[in-house]
Amino acid sequence: MHFDKDVDARGLNCPLPILRAKKALAEMLPGQVLRVMATDPGAVKDFQAFTKQTGNELLRQSETPDKAFEFFIKRK
Repeated sequence: MHFDKDVDARGLNCPLPILRAKKALAEMLPGQVLRVMATDPGAVKDFQAFTKQTGNELLRQSETPDKAFEFFIKRK
C-alpha cells in the first residue's frame, strides 16, 4: 500500500507509538497516508481507539512475519 510518511515505533511501549503517530499526522496534509510499525501488542487496540477518537481512518492493520504490527492511517 502506498504511504506518504513512515513511523517506526518498534520496541516502544504504550503510549509512545500513538504519540509518534499523532505528531507525524499533525505534519501531514488531509488525505495523506501514514504507515506505523509497532511491536507492542497493545498497539492494535490503541490505534483502533485513536483513529475513532481523532476521525482519521485506519485503512489497514496487519501483523508481519517478524511479529510487528503494521498500520496504515489516512489523515482526515
